[in-house]
Amino acid sequence: MDRLELEVHDIDAMVLTGIYSEETHLPQPLRISITAELDCEPHYAPGTPLSASKNYLDLKRAATTALPEGVHFTLIEAVADHICETLLLQDQRLRWVRVKIVKLAIAEAGESIGITLTRHRR
Repeated sequence: MDRLELEVHDIDAMVLTGIYSEETHLPQPLRISITAELDCEPHYAPGTPLSASKNYLDLKRAATTALPEGVHFTLIEAVADHICETLLLQDQRLRWVRVKIVKLAIAEAGESIGITLTRHRR
């Protein structure tokens, strides 16, 4: 079976998130990667219009400008959930969305610490 996965990786965004007192008043730097499976066309010819796919900038916007300003997400899981739901509501052709979030501020030796959430269309 053919599959089309759209990918946008390593988007750096400042998001209000965290459970500790030092985290709750200032945005934290997060590195967000998104993969989404889209219903695949039977063939993509050289002149196939963008409407046969999805603009990958929509994925980037879901992780940046589509996050509500001033809202504090206690868990980064909630940030990932918001991104998934934004994209699934936006385009019925998406089968699933996977969001990986790395909390940049807590890395001590360059390690990646975070979560990956995959939401399937229900």
